Amino acid sequence: MQLIVVTGLSGSGKTIALNELEDLGYYCIDNLPGTFLVPVTKHLHDVGRDRLAVALDSRGDVSLNDLASQIKVMEEKKVDVRVLCLTASTPVLVQRYSETRRQHPLSRREGQSLDTLTDAIEKERAFLDPIVTYAHLIDTSGMLPGTLRKWVDDFVNVKEGDLILTFESFGFKRGLPMASDLVFDVRCLPNPYWDESLRPFTGKDQPVIDFLEKSQEVRSMVNDIAGFIEKWLPYYLAQNRHYLTVAIGCTGGQHRSVYIVEALSRYFGQKYRSVITRHRALDSVTK
Repeated sequence: MQLIVVTGLSGSGKTIALNELEDLGYYCIDNLPGTFLVPVTKHLHDVGRDRLAVALDSRGDVSLNDLASQIKVMEEKKVDVRVLCLTASTPVLVQRYSETRRQHPLSRREGQSLDTLTDAIEKERAFLDPIVTYAHLIDTSGMLPGTLRKWVDDFVNVKEGDLILTFESFGFKRGLPMASDLVFDVRCLPNPYWDESLRPFTGKDQPVIDFLEKSQEVRSMVNDIAGFIEKWLPYYLAQNRHYLTVAIGCTGGQHRSVYIVEALSRYFGQKYRSVITRHRALDSVTK
């Protein structure tokens, strides 16, 4: 049986993620109290449902201790449990709430005053912060719904393993992804952008690949990053980490970072069952 736990900040896209999981054939439950996770999973397994998705957030008083202990119980029963946590920057969340004109779940009256939207967002961020240790993070800032649906698909379809290793390219000019465990800056490498014949291509296209593979600096960068990750992955696993996201950034997120992410994904894909490849600037993210 597979269980997908969807959590994260209000307004970060949990409804979109849950709807996508429903379209993929999961039995979906929104806002389930955390203490009911094990009995509900057992019941659905007993009646023949083998794919369940549950949204847990601040509305259901989810706690780190309850979630961690229940995940451990289900993993001991050989349930493939995956925790997906969605986040976004505070300015993006404020804009989304202003567009929908909905009230944040943690907004409440204290005397005659009402907590500001920013206060409510930061309060929820602090509330959910401990859960991040157990979750695969996706930063939905500047992201189109279609991109989020695609990344959710990639997450649930990757093969089960001790650790889900994600390589994500991005452009520094659009900001640093919030959902990153390790970040490498490759802007020091030769830039295909300055060759007008290469400018329309990406790091997945052969002309750019040929250009970058001629550079000793590029080859050294790939080898050094791979060596660093290989050295420290056992330590992450020893801390019971199930997810690790490695972000590679160049200026625009189109050429160098994309090439290096593809190279690292191929290399680690031969060693680990669960490797996800993502490109923020290419996967229909807003400019």
